[in-house]
Amino acid sequence: MVTKQLDGSLNDADLTRADSLAREIFSDVANKWAFLIIESIGEHTLRFSELRNEIEGISHKMLTQNLRMLERNGLVERSVYATVPPRVEYTLTEPGRALRATVDGMCAWTQRYLGRIEASRRRFDA
Repeated sequence: MVTKQLDGSLNDADLTRADSLAREIFSDVANKWAFLIIESIGEHTLRFSELRNEIEGISHKMLTQNLRMLERNGLVERSVYATVPPRVEYTLTEPGRALRATVDGMCAWTQRYLGRIEASRRRFDA
């Protein structure tokens, strides 16, 4: 993230706002549930119950909170259908799909270096 001394120009204000927003978004999405939700939705459109079944260990409350946060940040789109009972579906937006690609890259990095990371941890803990 950009951190520098500001001289008061409009560009500096824009950079400060972008830096602040980036920190806020990273804080929101940098949790295991958000990543699992993004990964579970993937290229699909899923209902709440399907998501809950897909993500082992997530509570109703935690899924609701994270879906609202992802929707607020424009990463997930929520569609409500006027049926009885109401049907609600979730899908990733374009920014959500782009974030998913980043998460997939992090997962690939983990798989690539898993052995080295585990060996390093064993050496450190010994």
